[in-house]
Amino acid sequence: MKYIVIIPDGMADYPLEKLGGKTPLEAARKPNMDNLAKLGQIGMTKTVPEGLTPASDVANLSIFGYDPDKFYSGRGPLEAANLGIKLAINEIAFRCNFVTVENDTMVDYSAGHISSEEAKVLIDFLNKKLSDKHVKFYPGISYRNILVIDEGLGLDYKNLNCTAPHDIMEKNVIKNYPKGNGNNILINLMEKSKELLANHDINHVRIDLKENPANMIWLWGQGKTPILPKFKEKYNVTGGVISAVDLIRGMGKILGLKSEKVSGATGYYDTDYQAKAKAALEILENNDFVYIHIESPDEAGHNGNLQEKILGIERIDKFILGPIINALKNKNENFRILVMPDHATPIKLKTHTADDVCYLIAGEGIPASGKETFNEKEAKETGLYFKHAHNIMNYLINLTREEPEKNI
Repeated sequence: MKYIVIIPDGMADYPLEKLGGKTPLEAARKPNMDNLAKLGQIGMTKTVPEGLTPASDVANLSIFGYDPDKFYSGRGPLEAANLGIKLAINEIAFRCNFVTVENDTMVDYSAGHISSEEAKVLIDFLNKKLSDKHVKFYPGISYRNILVIDEGLGLDYKNLNCTAPHDIMEKNVIKNYPKGNGNNILINLMEKSKELLANHDINHVRIDLKENPANMIWLWGQGKTPILPKFKEKYNVTGGVISAVDLIRGMGKILGLKSEKVSGATGYYDTDYQAKAKAALEILENNDFVYIHIESPDEAGHNGNLQEKILGIERIDKFILGPIINALKNKNENFRILVMPDHATPIKLKTHTADDVCYLIAGEGIPASGKETFNEKEAKETGLYFKHAHNIMNYLINLTREEPEKNI
């Protein structure tokens, strides 16, 4: 039996006037998802427990089958794990975004999706100017980088309140600076980065090219390395993770899953969908399980780009889901597929929400729920509901019947 999980990040949304009251998922042409919906089960679930931030780390941890209330320890250490950064017991990892700030307003959470090559030059520059035995910067992919700090400096990381930059677009940055014990350390680094980056040659060139400069770092997502049971120990299957995002790949590595970089996977609209499908099928050659994460719908949601959000959903359906289904059928493989967003990133709000999301499970042994299409409206109408999304993986693999329950 093969198990395939496809996560169109941030795909869930609200009905929009521009779409005649439809959501992007309703409006998108997605014949493969709709066909699976006819054969399988759709419903709703909660990926973000009450009291936790509706972020991809929390939500994907749920989907992998780990209760965030028990296991969540921050985003930074998950991304650090993918970069091969081994944190000492006294070290805290932060996500370090390159951002564009103008007149104390967050203009761009990604500095125009700065290239990884440019970002590395700037990270090396910041290390020369700001790092010491207690502070070190590490390059990641594009705007997504890592800062590691020794907690001995006085950081109470569990009680620090750090806001994600994509949650404060067009808002005042000073009002959203980190709060809590040790916040002055972070604010000092962020303020110094403004002074240093403003005069870097890369940013002068970016301004000349009318691209958003990387004129500040933004620190958030702090935590220490989590202790998680290995995926194989929990579910007795082997497999891998396909994603362009360090967070998801790092989570996979901590869980003992293969997590190799896919050429052409960018984490943006231009990601190579076909390459991801090919890499997933290669993993399934000698393993039972693959987790495919696609960032493009989330990026479109943050940017308020309705057209790209719909296109992202359609490309996932056509270039990832379709080829995988066809390949498995041609090999006469028994399989089950789960398709679901990790959270909503509504076009109207340009940020994550903790709303329930729709799920689709189809394949061997999955009863049909009687729907013709897959979208938020139809999923709600089935009345099928996983109160805790961390139970979905066990249902997918072992067909446990504690959930879903009729609860809507």
